[in-house]
Amino acid sequence: MDRLTDRTAIVTGAASGIGKATAHRLAAEGSHVVVTDINDAAGAAVAADLTAQGRSATFLHHDVARAEDWELVIEDTVAACGGVDILVNNAGMGDLLDIDEAPLEDWDRTIAIDQTSIFLGMKFASPHLKASGHGSVINISSIFGISGGFGTSPAYQAAKGAVRTLTKNVALLWAQQGVRVNSIHPGFIDTPILSETKGTPFEQVMLDMTPMGRLGKPEEIAAAVAYLASDDASFVTGCELAVDGGYLAR
Repeated sequence: MDRLTDRTAIVTGAASGIGKATAHRLAAEGSHVVVTDINDAAGAAVAADLTAQGRSATFLHHDVARAEDWELVIEDTVAACGGVDILVNNAGMGDLLDIDEAPLEDWDRTIAIDQTSIFLGMKFASPHLKASGHGSVINISSIFGISGGFGTSPAYQAAKGAVRTLTKNVALLWAQQGVRVNSIHPGFIDTPILSETKGTPFEQVMLDMTPMGRLGKPEEIAAAVAYLASDDASFVTGCELAVDGGYLAR
């Protein structure tokens, strides 16, 4: 399908996992994809792979927690491509300690990457999204932005919950300004971050907690992103789309 022909998409954290799959799917839909990440080698490899396939892609170094980086990414994208039509706020990190053990420094870093980055991305992209005529923001939250998870990872949980409500807040503000804003809430997805759980009791816990009995695929999240980015979702804004194998239906 070519639902995104002649549109420009910024995908953060696109060097691997969900971001990489999303970059491939949006490029396949016809979009020019700006791949951003702090991992320069892996991010550049994604862009090079897309280019080798005849797709349109570039790579930019990007620490999403830094306002200065956001300014440069938006400026460079607009200079090279003429605008920004799609913003996929995917970059993030996890934490494992519970609230009794987690130091303030860890909390601040996770909040900066998982929550403040979403604010920065929408803020700096705002005028260009409004000028697009097809403006769409997709914020990647989590099932743990809706549920309490395992009682651990308080900063991650808090940040992903904030992404959920910030998405709705900005969706209301921009509802009549030509920009749709939605969040996706992945369940347990088979990405490199879960590779260490293979064959462990924790992997079985994730499978047991997912009604469909399997891990999701990055491509399944990417398909949801492509839908929300496209005009097929022209009447969809402020939505929280769970792609979780039924986890939140329990």
